[in-house]
Amino acid sequence: MDERRLLAIMAHPDDESMGVGGALARYAAEGAGVYLITATRGQLGWFGDEASYPGPQILGAIREQELYAAARILGLREVHLLDYMDGALDQAQPNRIIAQLVSHIRRIRPQVVLTFDPNGYYGHPDHIAISQFTTAALIAAADGNFKDKSAPHRVSKLYYLAANKATQDAYEAAFGELTMKIDGVERRSTPWADWAITTRIDTSAHWQKVWQAISCHRSQLPGYQKLLDLPEEYHQNMWGAQTFYRAMSLVNSGRAVESDLFSGVKMEQHPLEVAVTQRMTVFQRSEILNDAA
Repeated sequence: MDERRLLAIMAHPDDESMGVGGALARYAAEGAGVYLITATRGQLGWFGDEASYPGPQILGAIREQELYAAARILGLREVHLLDYMDGALDQAQPNRIIAQLVSHIRRIRPQVVLTFDPNGYYGHPDHIAISQFTTAALIAAADGNFKDKSAPHRVSKLYYLAANKATQDAYEAAFGELTMKIDGVERRSTPWADWAITTRIDTSAHWQKVWQAISCHRSQLPGYQKLLDLPEEYHQNMWGAQTFYRAMSLVNSGRAVESDLFSGVKMEQHPLEVAVTQRMTVFQRSEILNDAA
């Protein structure tokens, strides 16, 4: 039985597909347990006509279902929504959200965790916040004195999504410049230098699945119109590889570029794998994605 467990911790519905969909699809297809925590429902992410905006509650419900649909396609085992407000994640009480993340980390016991880089890709405050909270939660999850009563767990490797210049250029060809104005200051995407990339994952066999997952986020498709019009080769180039920065590893080091997120990880049996044998995908609110075989 494949004992690899990968956990992605992201800010919004569609981050899992647009951001790390290739890696999630690849490892799920290989048989690893792939899990997702999404901090908000993306209630403010509306690209349509302003007069047609359904409001945060309805849009949040819509995007929740879109997330579940994308997760089915990517092959995720579980999705958990933390229900924070879109656009205000950096205002969340640190003790509360870190404790929530610790609880999930200790239950799932992943060897590898993925999240955004400290710059939030293009300075998005929610992306930055979830990167900080995730990093803190990994430390707390390993601390036997942390207030959560569950057994401590040490994650072996933490990765930050690290888009290089080629990836940024591809995104901006479709979306235009990735910028935000926060507190009167313009923020824009900052690509990682190629020499700083520690890990390059081949996801070329899964690019079609990633695009199908992205297409599930229909409420966001007005903003993706240029993507819809791109030729197949362009999609293959955009979703055929993923690059990361190995922010922390207890099991390996060095300048050689990794081709596997689990490089150096030693596998151990975990009681959670009993549920895996039933091929169940359990969502918060008892959302079942895959029926038992």
